Amino acid sequence: MEAGEIGGALLFLLAAAAALAVAVSTGAVDFSRALTVGGRLDFQDTISWFIAVFDGSSSSESAGGVSPADVYELWVRVRGGVIAPVLQVAVWACMVMSVMLVVEALYNCVVSLGVKVVGWRPEWRFKWEPFAGDDDEEKGTAAHYPMVLVQIPMYNELEVYKLSIGAVCELNWPKDRIIVQVLDDSTDPYTKNLVELECENWASKGMNIKYATRSSRKGFKAGALKKGMEYDYAKQCEYVTIFDADFQPEQDFLLRTVPFLMHNPEVALVQARWAFVNDTESMLTRVQKMFFDYHFKVEQEAGSATFSFFSFNGTAGVWRAAAIKDAGGWKDRTTVEDMDLAVRATLKGWKFIYVGDIRVKSELPSTYKAYCRQQFRWSCGGAHLFRQVAKDILAAKDVSILKKFHMLYSFFFVRRVVAPTVTCILYNIILPISVMIPELFIPIWGIAYIPMVLTVVTAIRHPKNLHILPFWILFENVMTIHRMRAALAGLFELSEFNEWVVTKKVGNNFEDNEVPLLQKTRKRLRDRVNFREIVFAAFLFFCASYNLVFHGKTSYYFNLYLQGLAFVFLGLNFTGTCTWCQ
Repeated sequence: MEAGEIGGALLFLLAAAAALAVAVSTGAVDFSRALTVGGRLDFQDTISWFIAVFDGSSSSESAGGVSPADVYELWVRVRGGVIAPVLQVAVWACMVMSVMLVVEALYNCVVSLGVKVVGWRPEWRFKWEPFAGDDDEEKGTAAHYPMVLVQIPMYNELEVYKLSIGAVCELNWPKDRIIVQVLDDSTDPYTKNLVELECENWASKGMNIKYATRSSRKGFKAGALKKGMEYDYAKQCEYVTIFDADFQPEQDFLLRTVPFLMHNPEVALVQARWAFVNDTESMLTRVQKMFFDYHFKVEQEAGSATFSFFSFNGTAGVWRAAAIKDAGGWKDRTTVEDMDLAVRATLKGWKFIYVGDIRVKSELPSTYKAYCRQQFRWSCGGAHLFRQVAKDILAAKDVSILKKFHMLYSFFFVRRVVAPTVTCILYNIILPISVMIPELFIPIWGIAYIPMVLTVVTAIRHPKNLHILPFWILFENVMTIHRMRAALAGLFELSEFNEWVVTKKVGNNFEDNEVPLLQKTRKRLRDRVNFREIVFAAFLFFCASYNLVFHGKTSYYFNLYLQGLAFVFLGLNFTGTCTWCQ
């Protein structure tokens, strides 16, 4: 058990203790309220009422006729005796999950802020030395440089294939010590031909580049990477770097990452941070950047600094080939093959390093539908992987108890299951319904204090984006319905759990006029309108209007109207580069 793991565990306990102490001292937490609410629902009276309804007699006195007052009385009984208690159980379950979520967020935030304040760098913990003999590198005869395989998996990447291939071929590394492997699963013959011609063009310039295809797309990206590792030339490489088709590494990428692997034999992966070329293109890309910045600045930084474990992001990372083999190679059992490999490598005792100073340019999804598909694949795959590896994590012998707890509880359960579930159910379902159920009790600390803390935690690491924070909150509320649906699909292996849809790229830096302009086709209404969001918007508007007319004990209508508007805007695709009228 290492000092980083012990420190991480202590910080987690301190975060939990601090949250509990504040809640108790302020009197915010009060579990003394009875769970059962509302009046007693008499079963015999209810049956008698229904018999009277269908009795057929017109006399209300003799045949049990039903008046509006009787209907309202029955509604009050059912509401207080059946609906409210069921929802109350759901409320307390959400409160527990909310506390779990806020403690996890506080812990990650404290660690990441501590890393920033003290100026902690991976070099403090892991040995790193620059390559000597730059002159030899320029001559291409530096035998002390290890063999590196750079894999670029792609699928119909017409808009961006030149960007990634060109950037990789210009990496500062001896030409005889690097092999670029383009794994093309494209089904479009025109795109396939262009990619092959680009590879031949770089090969004519002296670059050791290989163009590889498959007869089928079995296993999708994992299948392509696995097939690429089977070639004889790939087996000669000590390290493997992966870049998706829209990623453009800086020329010194290998010079800054490979030394960590060379001087630390226990390290399997060096992960770089993503940067974005289109993060200011629209409000959609701006809020996406906030999401990814939090992931890298907080979650990845905290995992690397404490437990030397985090999820491989599938690209912009360098693997030790021996670690991939030791972990069992690439597997296609989930849609998050990168996370799967990272978990299996960790269970074998390997460590990871996250280097936030190294950034690789990439592209954010430019349409709402593309982003939803991307998030669905990631959320579904993460929950599905949790289902598959939980027993393996518990049985692992090369992993400490603290790291097992971090992987099972923090990494998988809280982030992949709890986070999407509680945010969707509490804020998009229970809270709107509560305006019509006055017997339902929702603690103020659960719907006000905890969201406020989570917002502050997010804002601390994004001070430059405070002006778009309200839009980010509304956007994330909408995204929770997709993430929760994905998490449930993956956890219970529902019909959509193994779907793989490649994220559409735009390639806004691509200016080659050899690519023909594709004729725009008129989209069907169901492709232009997101009906799930529209239905949710109608539900929220109804609840908000009810609350506005019948105030009762709560006044949530302002928040509900804002949420409803967010669902409408995204339902009609009024963000990104596509709208319902296109």
